[in-house]
Amino acid sequence: MEERIKKLRETKAMAALGGGEQKIAGEHEKGKLTARERIDLLLDPGSFNEFNMLVKFKLGTPGDGIVTGHGTIDGRVVCVFSHDVTVLGGSQGYMHGRKLYKIHEMALDMGVPLIGLNDSPGARVIRPELAGSDDPYRVSDEKHAGVVFFINTRCSGAVPQISAILGNCTGGSVYSPALTDFIFMVDGLSHMFITGPRVIKSVTGEEVSMEELGGAKAHCQITGVADFRVRSEQECMQGIKKLLSFLPSNWRERPERKDTGDDPERIADALAEIVPIESTKGYDMRKVVKHIADNGDFFEVKAEFAGEIIVGFARLDGYTVGIIANQPMVRAGCMSLDSSRKQARFIRFCDSFNIPIVMLVDTPGYLPGKAQEHAGIIHHGAKVLYALSEATVPKIAILMRKVYGGAALGMGILPGFGTDLVFAWPTAEVGAMGAKQAVGLFYTEDIKAADNPEQFKASKIKEYRELYGDTLALASEVTYVQDVIEPGETRRCLIRSLKLIQSKKVGITPKRHGNMPL
Repeated sequence: MEERIKKLRETKAMAALGGGEQKIAGEHEKGKLTARERIDLLLDPGSFNEFNMLVKFKLGTPGDGIVTGHGTIDGRVVCVFSHDVTVLGGSQGYMHGRKLYKIHEMALDMGVPLIGLNDSPGARVIRPELAGSDDPYRVSDEKHAGVVFFINTRCSGAVPQISAILGNCTGGSVYSPALTDFIFMVDGLSHMFITGPRVIKSVTGEEVSMEELGGAKAHCQITGVADFRVRSEQECMQGIKKLLSFLPSNWRERPERKDTGDDPERIADALAEIVPIESTKGYDMRKVVKHIADNGDFFEVKAEFAGEIIVGFARLDGYTVGIIANQPMVRAGCMSLDSSRKQARFIRFCDSFNIPIVMLVDTPGYLPGKAQEHAGIIHHGAKVLYALSEATVPKIAILMRKVYGGAALGMGILPGFGTDLVFAWPTAEVGAMGAKQAVGLFYTEDIKAADNPEQFKASKIKEYRELYGDTLALASEVTYVQDVIEPGETRRCLIRSLKLIQSKKVGITPKRHGNMPL
């Protein structure tokens, strides 16, 4: 027995080296970690249990280019996979695909989060004379890398799926992360695209660098494909851990309450100074969020994309909430086609995993212009309406200043959208449009004909504001605004309100599924 145990240990030690010490050294020279180093950095020390480590060991390609297994993060069980570029470049062959598919199934069956550390060029290209059972395009098995998208979709909304792009990923190795809930990318290290620069040049003649085509900056700022841009692999793993701390393990659970030590009765007096009374003056909504959140801790999602709206996770009295807030510092807080995509996606995630939604509202409406209309703002704006209408988690809106026109729909203010509670600040304004715009639209000829046009215009603007900008009058005329509160009471009001509605249950109309505008 001792001899066999010794041989087993030696074999596993060799398999743990993947493609060998020389290839490992090559990755280190590039400033990259290996597959197992990444897992060790992510998981609690000593908690990783690997599956199928010895697959294809006798053929000299141990693990077939992927490491899979389970471990814990802060004591919570997770499933994880990590592509091993030291073995066949991390490409996806048959056994590689079986392992990849199986770890997704394991996460789904066990109800635990799945974390993918992606560093793969996608499907393995097989030399003609070697074609056979290792060719991902010539297999009869239904569970392989080529259809991992099927199990990704099955996992969606059932368990959190988090992806990190940690090398040059193409083809299936980007489609699969695109189906997951969140994507992390590392500056200068991460690239994702369907076809790389060499193929693009050969087909179209266009020359483009990998960074410009599919780097972290491109996908976090321009396409919105990625959610987080970080500076190093170490920072990436820390980000994944923090994100996971806000989430439940599966759709049946609620996020665990954390003892933050922040007084739930705390009054945030600074809010009255941060937000100007004049609805046309800008301010940083992030400051508002941080004064409301426990200990000012706010984990923002897609911070660099569609900055006119802010989404992310915070805690109120230790409970996770999803924050959706207009950002007056960017495009005056106008809603746009990109912000609609960002907002709808976030709403649906929160609704999938029992995370209450808090909406901080201050927007002049949807961004006007031919570019927005021709790019499909109607279509993308409808995604928000669909997501809001479908969401059954607790929803609270704080009407801080203005909400004009269609924004009252897109921010869930109007009754009928399932927003459970709406509170208003004394500065709240609800109307078809702003006072200046309304007066300019309705009184153009009257202004021209007036003896003193500027005085007449100013009086009409004042009249309009008194009609639509009087929060107390609004509260006396409608019932969907539950109360007018002082800005400093916002945090306390939210916490007390969530205690009331946190256990609400809403039935869903029986059907196969809706047809969301995509």
